[in-house]
Amino acid sequence: MKFSTREDIDAPIAWVFEAVTDFDGFERQMLRRGIEVAHDDACPPPEPGARWKAKLTWRDRPMEIDAELVSVDEGTGYAIESTANGIDCMTVIDLVALSKTRTRLFVSMDLRPTTLSSRLLIQSLKLTKGSLTRRFKARVAEFAQGIPTDT
Repeated sequence: MKFSTREDIDAPIAWVFEAVTDFDGFERQMLRRGIEVAHDDACPPPEPGARWKAKLTWRDRPMEIDAELVSVDEGTGYAIESTANGIDCMTVIDLVALSKTRTRLFVSMDLRPTTLSSRLLIQSLKLTKGSLTRRFKARVAEFAQGIPTDT
């Protein structure tokens, strides 16, 4: 199951790249939402190979997520591969400079089940894909609005 969206931001690509690679800020957001998160200090982000472990409760079930930054294209985006309870997820952040002061942000998530129970979960999520897509797009738009647009 795939989710994707794009947002045009009135900011230079360097500013947007700095915002989307603020991994410490993302960790703080997760902690505020009650998600336990820790990153492996052996390889600090934004270096490829950076790893995180997160623990949360979703639908009254404990979930453990292992995530790894698999590639970074300096100034234009990155990809994170994660695994949680039989679901593999590839998240790709891509930036395109539309002009010196305007950037397009592409965000996509591809969820792939690896077990029978995860197939059933993904199947149930497909029934609500419309509302999940709206929430995904709203969250990305909210993030894009928070990027500073002037010096």
